Amino acid sequence: MFNVNDIKNGITFIFEDNIYVVLEFQHVKPGKGAAFVKAKLRNLRTGSTVEKTFNTSIKLEKAMIQKQTMSYLYNTGDTYYFMNMETYEQVELTKDQIGDDIKYLKENINVDLSFYNGELLGMILPEKIEYTVVHTEPAVKGNTTTNATKDAELENGLVVRVPLFIEDGEVIIVSTKDGKYDSRL
Repeated sequence: MFNVNDIKNGITFIFEDNIYVVLEFQHVKPGKGAAFVKAKLRNLRTGSTVEKTFNTSIKLEKAMIQKQTMSYLYNTGDTYYFMNMETYEQVELTKDQIGDDIKYLKENINVDLSFYNGELLGMILPEKIEYTVVHTEPAVKGNTTTNATKDAELENGLVVRVPLFIEDGEVIIVSTKDGKYDSRL
């Protein structure tokens, strides 16, 4: 248990039978009335984001989240298979459990799976992932406007905007936060 005044970004806790992680928070001390804490939270079971206001006298129960690094193996239909490289234990995730992060998956990539008391909560991708460009149009001579970009299809089917100098077969780094080109290898 901890007091709501001790809340920090990234802390996980149990509230109303749900597990939340704090994305943002703000201590508010109005001129009149009692102080309170306003927090933006992500429900780790559903993935939804909510805003809650807590009275400063509230105590919250800390949730101990375990993370296991797993390697993505393959998928069959809407089922995706991951393996713990130390114990060789395999875990299956559905398309719904993975959500929008599915577009970043490629074989043999390492991800973190988060668990609470044995219950699988979700998948955490690395911040940046390397992909090989399988197809992009050649740069057009004379098209040298500042920050000119073109579409590039990656090995996993993802399409991102890249600078004109990127060519087929090059390895680039994509940010999983916003799905944008970061740099080339």
